[in-house]
Amino acid sequence: MKCPRCDKEEVRVMVKSPVGDVWEVYVCDNCFFSWRSTETINVLPQFKLNDQKIATMQMIPPIPPLKG
Repeated sequence: MKCPRCDKEEVRVMVKSPVGDVWEVYVCDNCFFSWRSTETINVLPQFKLNDQKIATMQMIPPIPPLKG
């Protein structure tokens, strides 16, 4: 299975439905995109990623500690 966002085959099952094998949630170990098996996935071209885009992405700023 390929990741719909980065097209890598580094996809794993993150979790399965607790009752009845109704759905699975997949996650890409390359770009961290996740989706449920019951979803229709349509990643718009402007949101597609490749190795170059991933390497130059900015870091998410840390959440500051609570005041208290």
